[in-house]
Amino acid sequence: MKLTINGESVTLDKPTTVSEYLAANGYKPARIAVEINEAILPKDQYETHNLCEGDLVEIVTFMGGG
Repeated sequence: MKLTINGESVTLDKPTTVSEYLAANGYKPARIAVEINEAILPKDQYETHNLCEGDLVEIVTFMGGG
């Protein structure tokens, strides 16, 4: 399955939830927001929402500063 994550083409070999993808790639869910096909995905759906062929995914990391 092919999709685009943060502007890069990604191929996944098996069905993958957002939570599984984030864990496999070192993201900390408390510090990010996930947008799929231009809609913010609520954090309580990360474990149940499967990534799909052709999805456009943006993962935004919150950073502190001052």
